[in-house]
Amino acid sequence: MDYRRKRKLTFFTIGLIFLLSGIEYAVILPTIWMYLQTLDAAPYFLGLGLSAFSLSGLLFGPLFGLWSDRTRATKKIILFSNVFEIVGNFMYFMGYSKWLLLASRFVAGIGTGAGSSIFGFLTRSTAPDDRATVFAVVMACRQAGLLIGPAFNIFLRLCDFQLGPFAVNKYTSPGLFMCLLWTLLQLVVVFMYWDIPPQQAGEHEPIVGQAEEQVEVEAEEEEGKPLMSPEETPGSYGTVPSSQSDSSAVSNGNLPNCSPPPSPTPQSGPSNPFKNFSAAREYLKEEVVVLLTAQFITLFNQTALETMVTPLTQKYFNFRELENSIMYCICGVEVIAGFFFVRWLSRRVAERVVLAVGLIICNISCVWCLIFLANPQGGFAWQLAEFIIGVFLQVLGLPFVAVAQVSLFSKVTAERTQGFSQGVRRSIGGLATILGPLWAGGLTDYLYVMLGVMMGLLVLLTIMMFFSYDRLVEPPVVQQADTEDCGES
Repeated sequence: MDYRRKRKLTFFTIGLIFLLSGIEYAVILPTIWMYLQTLDAAPYFLGLGLSAFSLSGLLFGPLFGLWSDRTRATKKIILFSNVFEIVGNFMYFMGYSKWLLLASRFVAGIGTGAGSSIFGFLTRSTAPDDRATVFAVVMACRQAGLLIGPAFNIFLRLCDFQLGPFAVNKYTSPGLFMCLLWTLLQLVVVFMYWDIPPQQAGEHEPIVGQAEEQVEVEAEEEEGKPLMSPEETPGSYGTVPSSQSDSSAVSNGNLPNCSPPPSPTPQSGPSNPFKNFSAAREYLKEEVVVLLTAQFITLFNQTALETMVTPLTQKYFNFRELENSIMYCICGVEVIAGFFFVRWLSRRVAERVVLAVGLIICNISCVWCLIFLANPQGGFAWQLAEFIIGVFLQVLGLPFVAVAQVSLFSKVTAERTQGFSQGVRRSIGGLATILGPLWAGGLTDYLYVMLGVMMGLLVLLTIMMFFSYDRLVEPPVVQQADTEDCGES
């Protein structure tokens, strides 16, 4: 099979992985509370079950990322992590006790840790200019899963039969259904996923729209002007390996330190990517702190608002399951459209511009919610219009911030440790998805406090981005310092 076909199938498989993660969330969430009630669970078990899933992903994401950075064996990591999804969902299907149900969500959450390895793989196998568009499509796949997931509940709620010693009903069937889907995905990964070497992705199969730049790079290399990768240390540019080489260069009439450096070692080699690695130096950089803060605050606000929406619609509009399902479906369509719009926009403007636009929309949304939703005024039609506009603005800003901060993060952190870095980023997001619902769940009757804190966090993030705007770009490639020195000599 040729390289291009392998590449397409690999990216298709990654899309399926994120699609299934969205379907799982949409299939499990609507029935887990009623399922826990049949097992005599206390109300707080709902929060524990949802948090357990995020907690295990938070803990294991960096570990899977570390594994992928050391081995570049993303396929093995995906196959291994999917086992936890299969086992966790089968435990959910078994039921028996509330503790087994809680453990099932923790086990299944471990499988989400492979996402850090996948983002690391995408970073290494895509050109920087094309990265935002790829990330946008991958994130849209998960949103598509969230959109079509409720449709599966239409027939899953009709299940009522025995499978050996296990009862298959509307509460247990989502676990069995997802267990089967993740099992089928294992076969897809085995036959349709390849670990594409990074240098092959850049040299032999340039991404659409990058062919001209690739030709120029090859021409420069032929002229003795190699383009160095951002991760190499500045001191290595233009250096000669030994004093013997210096003397031979002088004897041949050439100046020392002016010859092209040796080709960099392929990143898939056996060398340790964490040699000379410093977490403080890597993650306490100004631009990295801003992007990790954006990851936390946007997910914190998003999950807090998601938690607030259902009680709010019940209180003011008397929405039931059907109305809420329709609302979530419309929001899903908007989010998917937003991701594809960001995919188009990111080809024309810089990611930091996309991030700035998203933050502006999020600020407007939060101000609107503070004014009109914290204490709704007017009749039913006016209150409903206020609510729809607030939700529309909140959902609209999400794709801009999500895609921009992921793409920028992949560029301002070292590529050789990208899996671990993406694991750290996803862990920050996991922490936000745990704290957001806990914050909003206890303040549904105090919306001014809840929304006021969210507004304050957004203002803080906006100020941070404003002062760090010039640093939110891909680090420049240092490649001509020694050439200038030679010219002066």
